[in-house]
Amino acid sequence: MQQFLAGLQQLMAQSQGGSGPVNWDLARQVATTSLNSEGGDPAVTPADKAAIQEALRLADLWLEPVTALPSGVVVATAWNRNEWIYNTMDVWKKLADPVAEHMVAAMSDLIPPEARAQLGPMSTMITALGGALFGGQFGQALAKLATEVLSAGEIGLPLGPAGTAALIPANLRVYGEGLDVDPNELRLFVALREAAHQRLFGHVPWLRGHILNTVDTYARGIRVDREAIEEAMRQIDPQDPQSMQGLQLEGVFAQDDTEQQRAALRRLETALALVEGWVCHVVETSAEGRLPQVQKLAEAFRRRRAAGGPAESTFAALVGLELRPRKLREAATLWAALTEHRGVAGRDALWGHPDLLPSEEDFADPAGYAQSQLDLSELEGFGDLDANGGFKTDRDEKPGPEQAEPGEDDGGTSRP
Repeated sequence: MQQFLAGLQQLMAQSQGGSGPVNWDLARQVATTSLNSEGGDPAVTPADKAAIQEALRLADLWLEPVTALPSGVVVATAWNRNEWIYNTMDVWKKLADPVAEHMVAAMSDLIPPEARAQLGPMSTMITALGGALFGGQFGQALAKLATEVLSAGEIGLPLGPAGTAALIPANLRVYGEGLDVDPNELRLFVALREAAHQRLFGHVPWLRGHILNTVDTYARGIRVDREAIEEAMRQIDPQDPQSMQGLQLEGVFAQDDTEQQRAALRRLETALALVEGWVCHVVETSAEGRLPQVQKLAEAFRRRRAAGGPAESTFAALVGLELRPRKLREAATLWAALTEHRGVAGRDALWGHPDLLPSEEDFADPAGYAQSQLDLSELEGFGDLDANGGFKTDRDEKPGPEQAEPGEDDGGTSRP
């Protein structure tokens, strides 16, 4: 073991950055190096930035009549791929740290108790090794994701800074090549989706924490397969630290979920479906009659979100969690039924508290839920949401864009 650790000394010199179970400095370095060496990172031109800012501005105007939630866009910008990695890293840390803790602990458990006593302080290097392994492979997964995502909120999670709406022009161009759609129309459609995500996460105070906490609950129950870890470790040549570069941590998770995990996963899938279903509904409604190929674009994005891309699959294998909305079409149909029976204000008032939202069982009968699940009198006088996501009592007062302050929580999350 001492010979093994001595052989890894050079790698360990790179593995001491940061704190916690993952070496995030190494993850960022690997992501940047991989991105620049493989797919490249085209610069954002002034014309790109101007076109995207204009698309986001117009998208916000189109969304005004179809949702009671005010604008959540404070900053409209364009990112290159490296900027997407940098600006989303804080949220990735929250998602991946619980998984990495279990993986690093499993690696440490491979050392017999008597050997741990002999190694003393050197045993901490095993933790650094695990953090480096996970950080390196997570960095590779982020680099792949950075070549596919079209905007800050595309994955359905609040990855970027609050109030910042961003599109990635290099990825828009690549994705548009296979669609046979006008590039301006594609840009505006993606801008509508991004602006809708910003309205939702900016003015529903509990939503960001609810989704991230649900992911955390699921991740903390993940168990790793000790035999798979052992098999992976056997591939390392003690005389060749570079052999670690080929080590794959994918597939090391135990297959059977606990009951708590299954419950958390159901909550996460329902929440993601409701978010994506709402976004799909308001975007298609706002674009109808304005974008000639809105139906083609809408169908392409429904399939994209339901199936995920190669990079998303890599991430799921590494972290043990798929971030795809199940029953997306059913959720969109449910929001459409709610709009028909209750109007825009009554529909969006359901975001006031998680207990008011439809459950997975309600997806089976959207019309029935829209008509009878909640007593309409319960929402009387509370049809609109204020600029901070709380309920308004004056139905004639419509919040203006100048009132929007993403991230504030005025406590308006209790039931009417």
